[in-house]
Amino acid sequence: MHYQSYDFFTRYNQIFHDSFSAVHDISCHPLNPFSYTPMGRVTNAVLESSMRLTRRYDKLDFSIESIEINGKAVSVQEQIVENKVFCNLLQFQAQDGVERDKVLLVAPLSGHHSTLLKGTVEALLVDHDVYITDWLDARDIPVSNGAFSFDCYVTYLIEFLTFLGEGTHVIAICQPAVQALIATAVLAQQDSKMTPKTLTLMAGPIDVSKSPTRVNELAHKKPVDWFKNNAIMTVPAGYAGAGRDVYPGFLQLGGFLSMNPEAHTKKHLQFFQNLLFGEREDADRFRAFYDEYMAVLDMPAEFYLETIERVFQGNELAEGNITYRGEKVDFGSIHKTALLTVEGELDDIVGIGQTRAAQEICASIPESMRQHHEQEGAGHYGIFSGSKFRAQVRPMMTEFIKKYS
Repeated sequence: MHYQSYDFFTRYNQIFHDSFSAVHDISCHPLNPFSYTPMGRVTNAVLESSMRLTRRYDKLDFSIESIEINGKAVSVQEQIVENKVFCNLLQFQAQDGVERDKVLLVAPLSGHHSTLLKGTVEALLVDHDVYITDWLDARDIPVSNGAFSFDCYVTYLIEFLTFLGEGTHVIAICQPAVQALIATAVLAQQDSKMTPKTLTLMAGPIDVSKSPTRVNELAHKKPVDWFKNNAIMTVPAGYAGAGRDVYPGFLQLGGFLSMNPEAHTKKHLQFFQNLLFGEREDADRFRAFYDEYMAVLDMPAEFYLETIERVFQGNELAEGNITYRGEKVDFGSIHKTALLTVEGELDDIVGIGQTRAAQEICASIPESMRQHHEQEGAGHYGIFSGSKFRAQVRPMMTEFIKKYS
């Protein structure tokens, strides 16, 4: 499906969404006695489900106004501290006057917005000042601003670490575990004071030959030219980035949904049932999750294709062939940065052992400065969000960071 056709389809659907929404507002109004009848509940459930199917999901705000620390509500300040063409660096800081360790949270550039990590930010804020890479939608970036490559991503991380200064800790989630490891090695090679104090890699494809998943298999089935011809599209007129080649977010979302269609179908049917029986808390949890999950961004084509070729097909990092700006990266130079790797027992996107491979690659880090954690019962998203993350993973990560602060 060409981008232009998809864009027309979604804009056309918005007309139906607005119509369903208008009828829904009347149907479920508290002063409307029909809304309290069995037929009224069925009608409202059908209308809201239809609204969600025809809606265009836009990026949400983080909206972290306060967090609870030692039983007290503490306000949180959010601000953009560094602007770049393809990314903003956001800072979140609890306003209680307590000095905390700086943590650079590297969000994936893989389809979803960085707001998918809202729960991660909230959990970390109790003990850390959190900075997060907030990647921008490529469809909104004019072609005149140039391309964004694999090496550009690494450069951004190096520049962000330089901006944040000494003593910064890095946490990279999923895809950018690769770039975060490269950036750390490049700074270590330069014997830079900006080299991270600790590096935490969570569910990242460091060595895709270990426990390959459907994601790895798909990347190997076709040559890079196939992805270029079938997955890359041009942003249509009507957007600031018109004419830019991108890997559209809607294609990535389709891939996410197709990996586990039964589970998503079951959740939507359960949501319908929640609406019928007035189970508001369960319905609100569904809305919060899918409002974020369905909001996606376009990736620059060059970054997407290089990631397929270098990370998934060439496995360059594990093979010792990875380069940065044409120069080979020496991971043996990393010897002062403590390394923590985290994997999920049930991760179906990044298989067991793929992230832990960083421990072998970074051979110069003393054994006493290494740690690996496999979270029992956690899938890919459960490693960095949800109850298991809050109760077990986050406290372990914070303890590790404080140990080397």
